[in-house]
Amino acid sequence: MNTRHIVPSGVFCLLLAGLMPQSMAENNWPQWRGVNRDGHSADTGLLDKWPENGPEKIWMFENAGKGYSGPAIVGGNFFTMGTRDNRTIILCLDANTGEEQWVKEIGTVLGNAWGDGPRGTPAVDGDNVYTLTGEGNLSCVAAVDGSILWETATSKLGGSTPNWGYSESVLIDGQKLLFTPGGEEGTVAALDKSTGEVIWQSKQIEDKAHYSSIVAAQINGAKQYVQRTEKSIFGLNPDDGALLWKTDFPGRTAVIPTPIVIGNRVYVTAGYGSGCKAIEIQPDNTVKELYSNREMKNHHGGVVRIGGQVFGYSDGIGWLCQNLSDGSEVWSERKALGKGAITYADGKLICLDEGKGHVVMLEASTDGYRELSRFTLDPQSEIRASRGKIWTHPVVVNGKLYLRDQDLIYCYNIK
Repeated sequence: MNTRHIVPSGVFCLLLAGLMPQSMAENNWPQWRGVNRDGHSADTGLLDKWPENGPEKIWMFENAGKGYSGPAIVGGNFFTMGTRDNRTIILCLDANTGEEQWVKEIGTVLGNAWGDGPRGTPAVDGDNVYTLTGEGNLSCVAAVDGSILWETATSKLGGSTPNWGYSESVLIDGQKLLFTPGGEEGTVAALDKSTGEVIWQSKQIEDKAHYSSIVAAQINGAKQYVQRTEKSIFGLNPDDGALLWKTDFPGRTAVIPTPIVIGNRVYVTAGYGSGCKAIEIQPDNTVKELYSNREMKNHHGGVVRIGGQVFGYSDGIGWLCQNLSDGSEVWSERKALGKGAITYADGKLICLDEGKGHVVMLEASTDGYRELSRFTLDPQSEIRASRGKIWTHPVVVNGKLYLRDQDLIYCYNIK
């Protein structure tokens, strides 16, 4: 059987980018899950197979401290959060060399048996970087040197820290900063990104915050913000936070993966036996359920959509390719690679085994688990909590694969 590669739209634009000077064609990864919050890298021309001992390690940084924060990479700068001297920090490295550019304290450290420190990924917008710490401290700092421009806290908006800490990555959309403090004053809040002042809170929904991140979407020709909590999936009016639609979800314990929006359809998944659900938003904002099942039970490694399929790790099933139209399994593989996180780049899936640190490149194929290459992170962190694992998601940008295990940040050449 011939392997079918799934190629997303936008290839023509990428080909044009290849004709530009390198400085103009450089890609960015400005926020959680990339430009569109979908886990897709715009890179092309990547290696189809890695060397036997793994790709070249360009650099390794050893002083990021504790935490699971991922990177935002813009203009040759690598921004992430960590800890030093029992304080939460935002850290800027040179993305090409790993050299530290600056560091700034932005709050106290979240303590947790599964690992201390920040969870969310910074968002870069223009000259500024925005962060949300595990304890709910919000900061806007200057990208050039980390100078703090404004600060606030989720507690000022009625929020209380979830069991495993605030794990959301803030969204910058136009003049707004969107995040989920949770609580009776409104589950979601929009702040003025320049001042930190509240623009609105979603008074019609008062769920407590869980661990997912908001996505901006066009549904039935109207812009809205889509978010989820333990028991709800909902869409909000971007102008005033009014509730446009809402539906139930059978979440339990921790609801984490980011929603996927395709046209007027929304797909979500969660672990702890919750499963997945796909809905269709009608023009009058009524919600039609397309399916709800337990094929994809994704804990927190995330899923990526490629064409009409979604790929990720499903608890109890293994690595899974699922048909988005009806929720059925296309293929699954349980033994070849342990549970972990996923990202997509250049027709390939990069998967990280959270327990052992194996990094695997797969074909993004509907024909089955097709492993192309693998290597193992070495060294691995000695400060990781006994209950913690390698939970930071992999990122591919500008021919480089970035990975993190607590204090250790790795950069590999995969082009």
